[in-house]
Amino acid sequence: MRIVIKTLIIAFFTLTITACMQQKETMASIDVEGYGTIKVMLYDSTPKHKENFIKLANEGFFDGTLFHRVIQGFMVQGGDPDSKGAAPGRQLGMGGPGYTLDAEIGAPHFRGTLAAARLGDAQNPQRRSSGSQFFIVQGRDVNDQMLNSIENTNGIKYSEAQRNLYKEVGGAPFLDGQYTVFGEVVEGMEIVDQIAAAQKDQFDRPTEDVKMTVKILN
Repeated sequence: MRIVIKTLIIAFFTLTITACMQQKETMASIDVEGYGTIKVMLYDSTPKHKENFIKLANEGFFDGTLFHRVIQGFMVQGGDPDSKGAAPGRQLGMGGPGYTLDAEIGAPHFRGTLAAARLGDAQNPQRRSSGSQFFIVQGRDVNDQMLNSIENTNGIKYSEAQRNLYKEVGGAPFLDGQYTVFGEVVEGMEIVDQIAAAQKDQFDRPTEDVKMTVKILN
């Protein structure tokens, strides 16, 4: 009997370890020319966005595209295929792969979150995401008064943990409930800060191109 029980225990732990290995998070690297590498984790809770990002990265879709819109204290945006080889001063931000994605709105916009760009509500009442354009939240300081106001305006209720994290790291909570967050930066936020501080033109495009290459790591 003891041998049987011991065998069952070993089998249980083997299955548990195997399950944990199968649930390993998907990581991607965004190598930014002249800056360094940003490593991001893609969320399982937004499967359509995750699968799409993996597909485009594996196809090399993002390689050579720019971070074409940067706003310090807010975010850095990229993924527009029209930005490849774009002439200096050209306004960007309307390109894509020819399709949009169903909204998977849920996660808050903490500092370091990876989110999908989209057209505004007037043109896009379903809040469908761009098929390729994304942004990384740099954000700014957040306090309870700001979160209370957003709760009233956007019909959101923050948990204590979410409030504490916003107050600890900052972010862009005014976007909550409106855009799909599908990942987060796990390494390289200092690179995001550097990109956000780049000199830019009247369209918020860096005056010196900020090119990227995206790879799926696992």
